[in-house]
Amino acid sequence: MEKQSNNNLSTLIGAAFLMATSAIGPGFLTQTVTFTEQLGSNFAFVILVSLILCIGAQLNVWRIIGVSGLRGQDIANKVFPGLGHLIAILIVIGGLAFNIGNIGGAGLGLNALFGIPVEIGAIISAAIAVSIFLVKEAGKAIDKFTQFAGAMMILLMIYIAFVTNPPVGEFLQRTVVPTEIDWNVILTIVGGTVGGYITFSGGHRLIDAGITGEKNLKQITQSSILGLSVTAVMRILLTLATLGVLVAGAQLDASNPAAAVFQFAAGNLGYKFFGAVMWAAATSSVVGCAYTSISFLRSMSSWAKDNNSIAVVIFIIISTAVFVVVGNPAQILVIVGLLNGLILPVTLGSILMAAHNEKIVGSYKQPKWMTGYGWVVVALTAFMSARAIINFFL
Repeated sequence: MEKQSNNNLSTLIGAAFLMATSAIGPGFLTQTVTFTEQLGSNFAFVILVSLILCIGAQLNVWRIIGVSGLRGQDIANKVFPGLGHLIAILIVIGGLAFNIGNIGGAGLGLNALFGIPVEIGAIISAAIAVSIFLVKEAGKAIDKFTQFAGAMMILLMIYIAFVTNPPVGEFLQRTVVPTEIDWNVILTIVGGTVGGYITFSGGHRLIDAGITGEKNLKQITQSSILGLSVTAVMRILLTLATLGVLVAGAQLDASNPAAAVFQFAAGNLGYKFFGAVMWAAATSSVVGCAYTSISFLRSMSSWAKDNNSIAVVIFIIISTAVFVVVGNPAQILVIVGLLNGLILPVTLGSILMAAHNEKIVGSYKQPKWMTGYGWVVVALTAFMSARAIINFFL
């Protein structure tokens, strides 16, 4: 019994880190630094508001997935037949496009660490990610790798944030009293934290581990909050580090602003730290993206269901091949990013419609305040997504 309890705890922590490291990818690092440079300490308000919205999304998604024991696409299909298949297709397409960027980020990280060509670094990183899914107990390997990657990133970021001597007082003040608010930035941060496949990654991992049902609801909720907490801590540390170097007069390189922050903070050692953080962020995102994207196909393809690890490996190989041959298709990533902005209100909306459906959740009673919280997130993200897409095409 004690061994089973320890296994469950490890899986719950692993699911939280799978979600967190899925969110903390190359885009996370670049966006955080870029938006901090753009908004200054006002980015603290963005972090606070986006965290509030992310909690509303993640709590509902993880709890309903956990109670029902059904993956996100299966819940959506029960709410509206065919909706789950549509969501699965959109998430897999988006996941494949973003995984190309993740592979590139991993190559960039090894380039910064060891000076090897980015393409070779991408292939090496892909091979490491593939090896995780080829071991006998792939689930446990995923848990351990994402926990290691997440812990390493946070420890390195604590050091970088400390040595930059950031304006903590102003950061705290602007958290609640901003002088500038950019709602498009808030949408981007929310989408990058719980949009697309990300918020489902940990929930689907718990299903695969058999940690479901109302009896495990407390642990599932704690795991979901832990995942968001890790993401928030990493973003706050990177924001503080960026503010510190900006106050010190740094001019960030637009082509690689995150690297510039690390290098200005700690010279060549800082640049090596950037390489380590970028590699850990990107490679763990490759693992999370591939795992979760294929989990959405398992309801549509019996082959993917019976050969899950092989399907994940093929997904990683395709992502790597596209990056090595074509490069990082920036325009495609922008368009897919906009589509992912719409996925969150659709997926969360389907979860909320299932929250009080006895055929899906049985006798479980979802708190009405939590459902209302979720619908507020749906309304706000749908409005912001629609506005962003209209502005993009006009």
